[in-house]
Amino acid sequence: MTATAISMQNSQLPVAAPSFWLTPSSDIDLYIAKVRQIPVLEAEQERELAEQLQKHQSLEAAQVLIVHHLKFVVHIARGFLGYGLPLGDLIQEGNIGLMKAVKRFEPQRGVRLISFAVHWIKSEIHEYVIRNFRMMKIATTKAQRKLFFNLRSMKKSTNWLNENEAQAIADELDVSIKDVYEMESRLQGQDIAFDPLDNDEEDSFAPSAWLVDENIDPARSTEREEQTHLMHRRLHLGLNKLDARSREIVETRWLNEDKATLQSLADKYQVSAERIRQIEQQALAELKTSISA
Repeated sequence: MTATAISMQNSQLPVAAPSFWLTPSSDIDLYIAKVRQIPVLEAEQERELAEQLQKHQSLEAAQVLIVHHLKFVVHIARGFLGYGLPLGDLIQEGNIGLMKAVKRFEPQRGVRLISFAVHWIKSEIHEYVIRNFRMMKIATTKAQRKLFFNLRSMKKSTNWLNENEAQAIADELDVSIKDVYEMESRLQGQDIAFDPLDNDEEDSFAPSAWLVDENIDPARSTEREEQTHLMHRRLHLGLNKLDARSREIVETRWLNEDKATLQSLADKYQVSAERIRQIEQQALAELKTSISA
């Protein structure tokens, strides 16, 4: 039986039309209902089609193999629904993995295509979930990826892990307990919308409400510059009102990069360090009055 005959007899799908491909407007429920109606190929049919693809690069044989395995992709994709991503997108990525598997399938090894394709299907979906689960890189190392796809199913409750539970998971997955706790924290985190919600409730505040860069406002920038200039001017006038000793103490203790110590100034003026501190406090009080005026 040829690849074309198998396609027309079993799947009722024209070989030339890539009807297995999802589009953004696809009705996912209708798609799933249709692929469920496509029968599974017999082992001999599958082997014959795979040999045609391997020996003659038959695109028709490749498509028939793909079409008759779409229901398995749907089944695998459903297992990733817990990450909040659209089922249609998960299926689409799984289909890409299926096509890669069909291209690499070697029928002479004596295994069925689906047994070989599971790895490729899951691999593509894994990568899609990692890229799109959150804006941050939630799983970058091998240990983190292992935990990302297994931690939820291994937890016995929705509560935070205790030390014994975390250690058991770490031992089973051959990762550190630190990685277990870190991934649990990442998975427990909740995404929030950047833009605020259209209500007045307290929980409606979003990052856009408090991550505002006021430096880009010309009016505020000008206001700050004028305020800074005014403060510098008042500081200069206040320093000029101090006697020479008080001014030097303030400048060397507060305005110079290499700040002087109380003892070094005490030695210079032949007084106690406590007396220098008193002069400093009095001078600072006078400066505060000048700046606040």
